Amino acid sequence: MDLYSVIKRAVLTEKSTFVKDLSNQYVFDVDRRANKIEIAQAVEKLFKVKVLNVRTMKVHGKKKRLGRIIGEKPDWKKAVVTLAPGNRIEIYEGV
Repeated sequence: MDLYSVIKRAVLTEKSTFVKDLSNQYVFDVDRRANKIEIAQAVEKLFKVKVLNVRTMKVHGKKKRLGRIIGEKPDWKKAVVTLAPGNRIEIYEGV
């Protein structure tokens, strides 16, 4: 799998910024078919950092309603990446 197709976007929420400051962990929206090894390799090569641990979870899409019509957001996969001490990802800084 291509490195740029493994990581879709960075997840910037209140909890992800708290975890980043507390324990040097970063949260990404990743491809649903990607495994932990591919995610770790993609983060290391794209951001030039050392990855210690990767945790993944499947997030089920929420149901949305517009009048009588009930739709559903798509399911997605979230990865929490722990970096080695002293490593940082610059796109997160100042957010």
